[in-house]
Amino acid sequence: MKTLYSPTHEYVKVDGNIAYIGISDYAQHALGNIVYVDMPEQGDDLTAGEEFGAVESVKAASDLYSPVSGAVIESNEQLIDNPGLINKDAENTWIIKVELTDPSELDKLMDEEAYRKHCEAEAAH
Repeated sequence: MKTLYSPTHEYVKVDGNIAYIGISDYAQHALGNIVYVDMPEQGDDLTAGEEFGAVESVKAASDLYSPVSGAVIESNEQLIDNPGLINKDAENTWIIKVELTDPSELDKLMDEEAYRKHCEAEAAH
């Protein structure tokens, strides 16, 4: 499964036509202890670049933006009772599972190396 990143720190892990979307390790470090995750309903349609939910930590709330367009197949129910799972392993704790409607949107996202450089540049400011 390849992992791609958006400039707003969401990741997409792609398996065929299915995308697992969550927040990057960089984002969870910046947020701190996550206490709540607002997720869309199954069947909701997402548009790339538009808000789909939010993550709240003890420090701040941060909107989540979908890196891709598609229909929500599943929300990670474990995060309702245990949002801190994201702090334990952000890159393997997906928030939503989406069926892609336009796989070409993946070409606009960053690979791991480009995302690392993006984070370094952001941290320098």
